[in-house]
Amino acid sequence: MVKACLNGARTREEHAAVPQSPAELAADALAVRRAGAFAVHIHPRDASGAQTLRAPECAAAVAAIRKAVPGLPIGLSTAEVIDRDPFARAAAVAVWRERPDFISVNLSELGWMGIVRAALHAGIAVEAGLASRADAEQLARSPFTHQILRALVEVDGSAEDARAISELVPDEIPQLWHGYEQRTWEVLKAGAAAGHDVRVGLEDVLTLPDGRLAADNAELVAAAVELSGPPA
Repeated sequence: MVKACLNGARTREEHAAVPQSPAELAADALAVRRAGAFAVHIHPRDASGAQTLRAPECAAAVAAIRKAVPGLPIGLSTAEVIDRDPFARAAAVAVWRERPDFISVNLSELGWMGIVRAALHAGIAVEAGLASRADAEQLARSPFTHQILRALVEVDGSAEDARAISELVPDEIPQLWHGYEQRTWEVLKAGAAAGHDVRVGLEDVLTLPDGRLAADNAELVAAAVELSGPPA
């Protein structure tokens, strides 16, 4: 199954189709759902286009998507690039009123446990972002192992790098693999072949498997669905 990452830190200068406003995110969420995505991952933006964890902006984005695509699971990022202070990020998660279905938390970042606790206390599921073997080992040792929705095996490298992380993830935790830029499709193909979910979208990559610039998120999702093959 394919999850769509709609925007991340991408700018309109990088790709004109990067969605930013709640209305744009909602329209893209509908398009990727029709293309085969089972969930979306977003980075809400403020009026200036900057990434934010503020409650009003996050609520507007989540509500718009839920109205446009009822029942589609929605995830938000809590990456430190949005706010360097992990205590502020945990506090932001705790006061959300229009809550997403899940958040992603990078285990390579300082203070990740506090953010996980805040999310679970608020009834929000957690994806554990694993970018290295050390991250996977942290997850396996943590008190949250049995509470994690899925492990994100996310590598800025090859499929072999993903496999090295994957083998350390506890068996009971579902995995989702994704890569970045030119290695994205290699990682997705390997992840799907291993029976894992995958992620794609303008946050991760701008080009299709054949190297052509993708028109939008829906075209990337459709390519990933085709690459993954029919369900077993």
